[in-house]
Formats: sequence, structure tokens, C-alpha cells
Amino acid sequence: MQFFVDLWSNGPLKCAALSWCVAQFLKVLITLWLDKRLDWRRIFGMGGMPSSHSAFVFSLMMAIAFQEGVGSTAFALAFALAAVVIYDAMGVRRETGRQGAVLNQILTQMLVEGKPITEKQLKELVGHSPLEVLGGLLVGSIITLVLML
Repeated sequence: MQFFVDLWSNGPLKCAALSWCVAQFLKVLITLWLDKRLDWRRIFGMGGMPSSHSAFVFSLMMAIAFQEGVGSTAFALAFALAAVVIYDAMGVRRETGRQGAVLNQILTQMLVEGKPITEKQLKELVGHSPLEVLGGLLVGSIITLVLML
């Protein structure tokens, strides 16, 4: 039981988790606003605005900076983690999404030409644009500032 008490009292973890939840919920609202449809699958979906991965790691990094200072080893680890996750979100994962879009276009063209295809479409929303990552950084910053100040 003490484990759960300690876990819940961990400020940086609480900031990061709440930032992730807010970012995921914002994806549902943004999809509703832009596409005029309520898609609850966006709560757990990858990709899209804002980046919940970026919100999570940036919030964690900020909260550790507030709690332990930027000279701490924990901050250095959080900074390195945030840099890798954000770079990955904009790089490898973004390119994977682009490839998924091209492959889906090829599948659609094959279906229009009448060639039978049985594969499901690939997931295109895997990575993030720089703007989506910036959105995640803003969510993480705001949640952390509200909870830590």
C-alpha cells in the first residue's frame, strides 16, 4: 500500500501523467473540431495534435527542474530522455507515418484498378510534425507550471 502512496505523492510523475492525459483528451477535441466527428479512439491513438509523448517527457523534465534543480542528476537524465523522445517523435516516427500514407495511397490505387488486396491500411498517425511536438511541449509546460507553482 505504501508503494501506491509514494507513487501518488511523486510530483514529477503526477505532472507527466496528467500532461499525457490532457494531451490525449485534446486530441479527441481537436479531431471533433477539425473533422466534425467524435472519435474516442484518439484517447489511446498515436500521432496527432498535441504530441502526448512530448507533453509527458517535457513535463517530467520541467517538474524535476522545479523540484531538484537543473544541476541534479535526475534533471540530466530527464533532459536526455526528453531530447531522445522529442527527436524520435519528429524523426523516425514521422517518417514512418509518411511511409504509411504512401503505402495507403498505393493500396487505394490498386483497389480502384480492380486488383484484390486483403491487407488492412497501415497506421499513418505514428509520428508528429514540429507543430504537434510544440503543442505537446506547451501542454506539458502549462500542466507542470499549474501543479508545481
